[in-house]
Amino acid sequence: MQVVVFEDAKFDNLYPLTYMRPTFMLKCGHTMLYEKIVRKFKGTKVSYIVRDMIAAFMKEKMGADVINNANQIKSEDTLFINGAVLLTAGTKIELNGGEEIATAANGDVIYARALKGTLAKAYDADITKMMSNLKAALKKVPSEAYIVEWPWNLVQKNPSAIEDDFKIIGKGGVIEGKLHPMAAILGDKKNVYIAKGADIHPFVCLDVTAGPIIIDEDVTVFPFTRIEGPNAVGKKTQLFGTNLRTGSAIGPVCRVGGEVEDAIIHGHSNKYHDGFLGHAYLCEWVNLGAMTTNSDLKNDYGPVSLYVKGELMDTGDGKVGSFIGDHTKTSIGTLLNTGTMVGMMSNVVGNGGVAPKYIPSFSWMMNDKFFKAQKSMETAKYAMGRRKCTMGAEEEKYILALKDMMKEDVKYWVRKTTVI
Repeated sequence: MQVVVFEDAKFDNLYPLTYMRPTFMLKCGHTMLYEKIVRKFKGTKVSYIVRDMIAAFMKEKMGADVINNANQIKSEDTLFINGAVLLTAGTKIELNGGEEIATAANGDVIYARALKGTLAKAYDADITKMMSNLKAALKKVPSEAYIVEWPWNLVQKNPSAIEDDFKIIGKGGVIEGKLHPMAAILGDKKNVYIAKGADIHPFVCLDVTAGPIIIDEDVTVFPFTRIEGPNAVGKKTQLFGTNLRTGSAIGPVCRVGGEVEDAIIHGHSNKYHDGFLGHAYLCEWVNLGAMTTNSDLKNDYGPVSLYVKGELMDTGDGKVGSFIGDHTKTSIGTLLNTGTMVGMMSNVVGNGGVAPKYIPSFSWMMNDKFFKAQKSMETAKYAMGRRKCTMGAEEEKYILALKDMMKEDVKYWVRKTTVI
């Protein structure tokens, strides 16, 4: 039995987070969604189905043999798992068992277990059609597995996902790195894991009274940092006098300062300076300028709305911050409204006022007006080069295709904000 993790047709509900990644590469807790699946089925062959537009880029990133490989998919009995499923310690999805298909209350497929013969008849390159064929062929069973439908779901589930990851790692109370004698653990030491190569400086407080803390390999925590669990700090991340409140997952390879609460920060993104980031999600290669601050609570304490596919949507949640796409930068003093969506490769320039709740990809926002972004690709390559990373040929082609796909959206907002 092999495992195939598939991206369903609702990936665009998770824009801008899924512009540069399939749904299964979203981060929740210390690990990405697909990493939780690989970990659960350790030793089992795993491959992936993604939307056609991103396939070449993902083949470059993950290997051609594991992305949209029809021959591989059809070659064995298969357990299909929706890439938007958040696996927890209690999720009941088993590798072996009878043929069946499990769906959520809204009809989304959670998983399907099919024998090779059944799959030969049901297979279709279109994942929606294939799942429809399997629904017709297999016994239907209910499932209580959680599926990520909207960007804010990841932030909502992040604290419990960190706790699950901590339990599964199974190294509570283990100190492999350096913990300075003048650093303090507040609470039970068994709720801390400090991996090898990590260096916790003096005058650091690790508060695990409300949840566990994961400090991964080669992390450096500088003096006057306070971390409240549940929290997870990824490999080679640096914390500079940070007030790291509960429920955040950061890294790998990030530089973070100021105040952060209930935030997810992908690798190679920086919030080095003072400012507040709360109930937010930053994709990769984001840089927040000094004193960039986002609101995550309305003055009337009401539910927060934000833009999803061009329309304002009520999240039903009173604490929602910003969702920022890959390679986006903010200037010093940028103020982001409650429930702000910022696309990829954008440049947001603060002017003392609060930025709009929607900022399109490949745009500059300055003085309450939008402009077409200039040199966004060059800037991205330069930023990657500083970290000794390079942009692949297929990645560059994909970004240019995205830019072309989104050009009308940028034109609309440029016209809208320049009309006299």
